[in-house]
Formats: sequence, C-alpha cells, structure tokens
Amino acid sequence: MKLIIAGGGTGGHVFPAIAIANAVRALRSDTEILFVGAKDKLEMEKVPAAGYKIEGLWISGFQRNLSLKNLSFPLKLAHSMIRSRKILSTFRPDVVVGVGGFASGPILKAAAQKGIPVIIQEQNSYAGVTNKLLARSAAAICVAYEGMDKFFPKDKIILTGNPVRTDVADIEGKRPEACKLFSLDPNKKTIVVLGGSLGALTLNDSVRLAHSFLAKHNDVQLLWQCGKSHFDTFKQSESARLHNVRIMPFIERMDLAYAIADVIVARAGALTVSELCLVEKPVILVPSPNVAEDHQTKNALSLVRNNAALLVKDQDARTNLFPLAHKLLNDKDTCRAMSVQIGLLARPDAARDIAQVIISNANI
Repeated sequence: MKLIIAGGGTGGHVFPAIAIANAVRALRSDTEILFVGAKDKLEMEKVPAAGYKIEGLWISGFQRNLSLKNLSFPLKLAHSMIRSRKILSTFRPDVVVGVGGFASGPILKAAAQKGIPVIIQEQNSYAGVTNKLLARSAAAICVAYEGMDKFFPKDKIILTGNPVRTDVADIEGKRPEACKLFSLDPNKKTIVVLGGSLGALTLNDSVRLAHSFLAKHNDVQLLWQCGKSHFDTFKQSESARLHNVRIMPFIERMDLAYAIADVIVARAGALTVSELCLVEKPVILVPSPNVAEDHQTKNALSLVRNNAALLVKDQDARTNLFPLAHKLLNDKDTCRAMSVQIGLLARPDAARDIAQVIISNANI
C-alpha cells in the first residue's frame, strides 16, 4: 500500500500525523508512506527525524485580517496545486490523508480530482475551513468530538478521537528520571506550564509576572516550556532566575514532563487536550483567543463540562492563573477527582482506529 499523509504547521498537526503513520505501519508493515507539508515549517524537521520522507509545498495560510501576505496567496496556491499533482503522479498513492493545516488543502484537492480516496482527520471540536471545503470529496472523516455533523456529512463521520504520540502516556515510575533530567527537587510539588511547540505569549507573561508569587511559595517548583521563539526574551526574566523555576525552549521528553507534573497549565489545542486525557493529571486550560472560531475554548469546554479541567480565560491569566494553580495544587480531593474524570474521556486507540479506516478505504 502507498499512503500520503498531508498537513502540518504546528506540533498539533505534525505529531498526530506521525502517530497515524506508525499505526498504519504496525497494521501493514509493507506500507510506503510519504508526507507532504509546508516548506520551512516544523514538519520538515520532525517528520524525517521520525524516519519518514517528506515533500514540501510553497504554501501558507490565508490571513483573516487585512495583510500584504495575502497578495502572494493565489500564487502560492496555484504553485502548490501544480506541485501536488506532480507528487501524486510520481508517488501514485492508494489513499491520501489530511491531518489539517494549510499544507493539506492542495494535495487533498488534487487527490480528489484524480479519484484517489481521501480521508480527513479533524482534530478540533470546530472544523477547519480546509476540511469543511473538502468534506464532500472525502471517503471518510475521522473526528474527535461528538456533534460534528453540523460541519460534515453525517454518513462520512467516524468518531475515533485524536491520535497522540504513544510514549507520552507512559509515565508510570518516571518521576525520578524526570527530576534528574530537569534538575528539579523530587520532594517539591511541580507545576508544568506548556505553551505548545511555538510557545504562548500569555502563558509566558503569566509566569514572568508571577515572580513574587513564585519566590514566596518556594515549596513549589515550575517547569516552563516557553517556545523557541520566546526563549531569548524570557530567560532574562526574574522568574527564570528563581532557583525553583526551570525554563526550556522546547521539551523533547514530554513523557517526563507529564510524569513530574502535579498540575499542568496548557493551551487547549486538540493534540494537547487528547494527550492530557491519557496522562490523567489535574489540568488548567488557557485557550488561545487567536485561533479560528475560538475553537480552543470549545475544546476546553468539552473537558470543563465533565469536571475534567479548569478554564482560565486568556485575558484573566496574567492575574488569576498562578493563585488558582497553587490552590488546586493543595486541594487533594479536587485533584484526585479531576484526574479520574479526565481519564474517562481518553481514547487511547485513536491512531489504530484511524489506521484501520485508512486501510479499509485504500484502492488496493
């Protein structure tokens, strides 16, 4: 079988794509897999590191606000469509899967035009524009949330959950190793702040402004992933220089970060939410307001409604986040209850289920 997996832009698209590829290979070891992503984006580094080939398209997203960047969008789209058709003609896939992100649009459109089966994997509770446009051409649409028939044809929807990296949930007994790697005290409670692969300015500002609070509560320690683009700025902050704070641009061993966490603070991207359900730790979500249709808030509310997480609005995070995190950290009963509830929402077999949908729809 020959498979193309298209999409990317952020870790929230790239890592699920790799999880799907691994799951397909586990079911059919003879599968030849090619990734298609956007040039100069995260996938061009992470996919080869995972052992897969990738082709890059000259494509970027359409800015919803007035921007000079939009002037080049039609040219990039036309170029990417031509390039996509060439990739399809050369590789001759039996099925094409789109995981979201602007790089998935051209290749899925071209595949549909050629009669190649197309599978869409929609991660969020609010469907992306590209996936909505391509839905009618899809053979199947794998989703992570109930009620997605308001975006997609009901007969094509399969509820699978979101695929996650298989290693991130394997955290049992890893706290000592985590303490060693991050140079943290095994006897202190730990708050882990995760801004995603690109970092999150609000979360970084919240840590920076919490300097006095963190200095006062030195019985608590903080592991802070700030994002590579923010690291040089925030490593100079007073908070970063505290003995109970560890700042990192990016955390490769997420399993160890989850293992050491007593409370996790994070954005509410689809991949993050799915991983946190498997990890079963108390969570405070701060949805990004800078996403289409405020879909991160909708992702977060799917947990909050089940008493599986707490939510702090982005505009309130700089003042309210750390007092709430400290309160939760010291409320054992609430922490225990939240851990149970979030675990009930986990779908650990999502990658395998999606792989089975791919194989069953391939032209083989």
